[in-house]
Amino acid sequence: MSGEREADRERLLAIQRSAQSGEVARAAQLAETALAEGLEHPLIFNVLALREELAGDLGGAERLLRRAVALSPTDKPARNALGLCLLRLARHEEALEQFDALAAADAALPFVHASRGNALFALTRVQEAEAAFLRAVELDPQQAVALAGLARIASYRGAYEQARAWAQRALDRVPGYPDAQLSLASAELGERQPAVAETRLRNMLARADLSAEQRALASGLLADALDAQGRTSEAFVAYTESNALQREVHAAQFAARSPSALEYAHLLREYLRGSEEARWRAAPPVSAPEPVAGHVFVLGFLRSGTSLLEVILEGHPQVVSVEESESLIDGVLQFMQRPEDLEALLQAPPATYETLRAAYWRRVAQTGVEVAGKIFVDKNPLNTLKLPLIARLFPRAKILVACRDPRDVVLSCFRHRFRMSAPIYEMLTLEGAARYYDAVMGVLMECTRLLRLDFCLVRHEDVVSGFAREMRRVCEFLGLKWDAAMGNFAARTHDRAALTPSTAQLAQGLNARGLGRWRLYREQLEPVLPILAPWVRQFYDEEPSADERAPRHDSAIHCAPWPADGRN
Repeated sequence: MSGEREADRERLLAIQRSAQSGEVARAAQLAETALAEGLEHPLIFNVLALREELAGDLGGAERLLRRAVALSPTDKPARNALGLCLLRLARHEEALEQFDALAAADAALPFVHASRGNALFALTRVQEAEAAFLRAVELDPQQAVALAGLARIASYRGAYEQARAWAQRALDRVPGYPDAQLSLASAELGERQPAVAETRLRNMLARADLSAEQRALASGLLADALDAQGRTSEAFVAYTESNALQREVHAAQFAARSPSALEYAHLLREYLRGSEEARWRAAPPVSAPEPVAGHVFVLGFLRSGTSLLEVILEGHPQVVSVEESESLIDGVLQFMQRPEDLEALLQAPPATYETLRAAYWRRVAQTGVEVAGKIFVDKNPLNTLKLPLIARLFPRAKILVACRDPRDVVLSCFRHRFRMSAPIYEMLTLEGAARYYDAVMGVLMECTRLLRLDFCLVRHEDVVSGFAREMRRVCEFLGLKWDAAMGNFAARTHDRAALTPSTAQLAQGLNARGLGRWRLYREQLEPVLPILAPWVRQFYDEEPSADERAPRHDSAIHCAPWPADGRN
């Protein structure tokens, strides 16, 4: 080796030693000097990218890591770092591409499977994520990232004992590992040990080395722990802090988005309000037979009970469902980018509808669900905004509208941590959540006026308080005979592929703990109650000043299509 090459090697070793010992600033300084003097190597760009990440400049880190991968496409640490950076940027598909490339090059690397697991989990491909984590642990029983990933999945499922076991193994390997600590805190909350979880989370939040995402999650779990102890004022402060951190993390992606999710919902409502009923009521032709015996869309709003309805229905032997897929995306991209694009949908020839129906069923088939001859349930809360498209493509579909006290819904949306998206970003403030709920429900009311669809309102409170009666009513609406297996939804929840904030709750069975919970936060909710008052009256015939809800118990009328004004 020439002297020059030997000197370069020594420089790279010095950079690597500094980085591995945690001296990132010194490693970056050495890397910067080497780069200025003409030495280019993936390690140099990787270390400089790490400095940018720690400073919060993920875009700068990505640019440096792409230079590293372009310089040496086979460099495994650089490609893995690029994938991890893309994960933090919430560009999960792109991240998975990097990890897939690594796995194709060397399937024996445990960290690659762990990284793939995190990307797949972010994409809600939970069963694949679990398989990737298990493969990583098979290759290396001490792979802490994979162990923490398995703990997170178990915690979401409500399998708290299992979550604790996986998390403890991760902590045995890496003491204090934040992701494992978060899963342990979740398990402690699930096992009704909120004070223990609070201590763990406060110790975590005292650390200076947490990422913004980890700090946001820890603050949210701390809020849950305080809420479980009845310390609602403190809990609300912690929820607010958690959401503020999430807003900061995702601001670059969503803050300047135009139109925002809220603006889009307002524009859509105004467009529909100005539409002529006759244009929408003309039923479009459906020539090709559908592959199903029946087609049901379950929608409404997040935290309104859509997951509960879906998991109950899929217990019927004639029903299959798909969990929050985006099977309508082809039609949305073509005809719902802007509300005024719906004009083209109204004027589209029958062949266009047939093409989009075929695309929908192809996407359903890609989920692996066998729909032939079954009643197919497509559950996605915010498909409410896609009702104009649903009406044109599937005019014979039945629509189950899940409903829950708007005050409970908005509080629950504000309190829970979801996979980030434009609508979720709106709900990181209490006012944003209330205004977005108001806008989406406004779209729903316009759709019940305009569209020739068969709607059935299902109130969460009625399901909880009169389960058998209410679900028999829903079955009658869908043309099904009640089956006792539908009531065993708690056991089925553990095997569901998708995980939502409702999963762990559903695994515990039916309970009334969430009903009327908004009253504990009445003081904090006071500013948004006027926004929600019309919807309380709309769905519950209750004046907002009433101390107790007075729901209508004669719910059979909800099986009929809604009248023109949207009320029952």
